[in-house]
Amino acid sequence: MIRRHELTDQEWELLAPLIPRAATGRPRVSDRQVINGMVYKIRTGISWRDLPERYGPWQTVYTRFRRYALDRVFTQALQQIQACADAVGDIDWLVQIDSTIVRAHQHAAATAEKGANRPDEPDDHALGRSRGGLTTKIHLACDGKGRPLAVLVTPGQRHDSICARPLLERIRVPRAGRGRPRCRPDQVIADKAYGSRGFRAYLRKRGIGHTIPEKTDQQRHRHNRGSRGGRPPAFDRQLYRQRNIVERCFNRLKGFRGIATRYEKTATSYEAAVTLASFLLWARSV
Repeated sequence: MIRRHELTDQEWELLAPLIPRAATGRPRVSDRQVINGMVYKIRTGISWRDLPERYGPWQTVYTRFRRYALDRVFTQALQQIQACADAVGDIDWLVQIDSTIVRAHQHAAATAEKGANRPDEPDDHALGRSRGGLTTKIHLACDGKGRPLAVLVTPGQRHDSICARPLLERIRVPRAGRGRPRCRPDQVIADKAYGSRGFRAYLRKRGIGHTIPEKTDQQRHRHNRGSRGGRPPAFDRQLYRQRNIVERCFNRLKGFRGIATRYEKTATSYEAAVTLASFLLWARSV
């Protein structure tokens, strides 16, 4: 019997081939049982110690989740399901990018000494201080159907324009056959926070069309320079109306209570939780 907040048979069939299995050793708790515990945890936002007994020892679920996070297992699973969708032309490459602020719970702030024995972990643990206290920011690129293509986790005060380039460079959809992964969208839609000249130049260099409104101060500066100010950047107002798709994607991600509030101490674990939630959004759309 499938309980609430657990993987359906279809979701497990998509994820099962991508879960690493131990070749030797004593029999371990069922992979599906443990993954269900992870999904239950990020769905409800409870602490690891409070996981129901039906998922096995909480230490087992946490240890395996942490191992998968460090090995980027969920990132590979997300890319694999994207590759299957791209092979049948199911990805809309009209990509939207945006970010959202997530409040960090006090349990997330109880991190170890900065940078201590964590080569894969940023020194700040992607925790920043803003008006609301300790926060984390999720940067998201989604396709035209509102499904996540790439995620990036940073401190809450980090500006969107700084993270736009590394976010787009995280889009890597493997080809079904031979060839490099697809990394380049057809078009990028973003709000004014991404309207810097440097980011526009980066998109033009990669041959990516973009629909980004011009900031008021940029308009004023261009007008003040007269003929030397150049032409205004192209802007399709009708196309820009589709930017609400990324907002709806954030809304679905924040349906996971463990995503809407950050409880994980490390950035690696929190990003893995966001990636697992992104995989589930894809699994329910294919």
